[in-house]
Amino acid sequence: MKLWIDKKERRIDNGRDDPETVVADRLTKKFGKFVAVDHVSFKVKRGEVFGFLGPNGSGKSTTIRMLCGLLSPTDGMANVDGFDIAKQPDEVKERIGYMSQRFSLYEDLTVEQNIDFYGGIYGLEEDKFEVRKRWVIEMAGLSGKEDMPAHALSGGWRQRLALGCAILHEPPILFLDEPTGGVDPVSRRNFWDLIYDLSHRGVTVFVTTHYMDEAEHCNTIGLIYNGRLIATGSPTELKQNLDRYSIYEVHCTQPVDAMELLKVQPWTAETSIFGSAFHVSTLNEPDAQKKIDQLLAKNRIRTNKIEKIIPSLEDVFIHMIAEEDARKDGDIHL
Repeated sequence: MKLWIDKKERRIDNGRDDPETVVADRLTKKFGKFVAVDHVSFKVKRGEVFGFLGPNGSGKSTTIRMLCGLLSPTDGMANVDGFDIAKQPDEVKERIGYMSQRFSLYEDLTVEQNIDFYGGIYGLEEDKFEVRKRWVIEMAGLSGKEDMPAHALSGGWRQRLALGCAILHEPPILFLDEPTGGVDPVSRRNFWDLIYDLSHRGVTVFVTTHYMDEAEHCNTIGLIYNGRLIATGSPTELKQNLDRYSIYEVHCTQPVDAMELLKVQPWTAETSIFGSAFHVSTLNEPDAQKKIDQLLAKNRIRTNKIEKIIPSLEDVFIHMIAEEDARKDGDIHL
């Protein structure tokens, strides 16, 4: 079976419809009266990179811990590689690799001791373990550093070592919970190259992130907010949901005041700050750019540049959140 990925869109083409390896159906987790995950449903295909995108506290980590058999769901169900997470958690754990945002390493153990520990947990036979150990050390760039304690490694090295330990037993499904937090941009890029390579080999990768640039390279994205899955689709599909809007980037002298003026206009759908500029989403108002310029000039705010832009995933996420909040408040005009 030939598997290839077009890195521009990260789509999978393997010549047939692969079965879903992760299926969640109305998955719910409550802590007392607090609903952390609220009836979440989705499917992830074999070899897919599925990005779970959302702000802190949105339910990403709780969902991933349920899927890994570490937390029992309050309601709903999920299967991972055909095993029920509530009824067969031990079987689930045998089929997955899991890497948390804290890298799942024992800081006082050396590189080699960490690998040995995980090899023992996974019950790898000696011959296979030695081959996999050499692979992890080479993949992580740690040749000659086997005796260094984990806490002495740089963020990038620790990250790759943690990934190597998580996939030491060659699991078909890999769960990564914000794996690139706290590492430099070059290490982040190198780490994602490893993710793409695993996907290319048929490994299903389920990754939580709050980095929009990382989400752009997933096959499918799930946007989660306040425990609810508010949208799913490829990056292109999600951006197409904003076709009814025109989005402008505005550079001016008083961006906060300008946003306050624009947000109350009947043709404005949303305003959001982007660095030193801000974005204005309009309901395809034909003269929007002229109206923005005129409104700011009338209020003595000097504009340096106004240009229509292609929406980013951040624009999509802001709109989705605004629409979800509006639905909660009973306002359906967005």
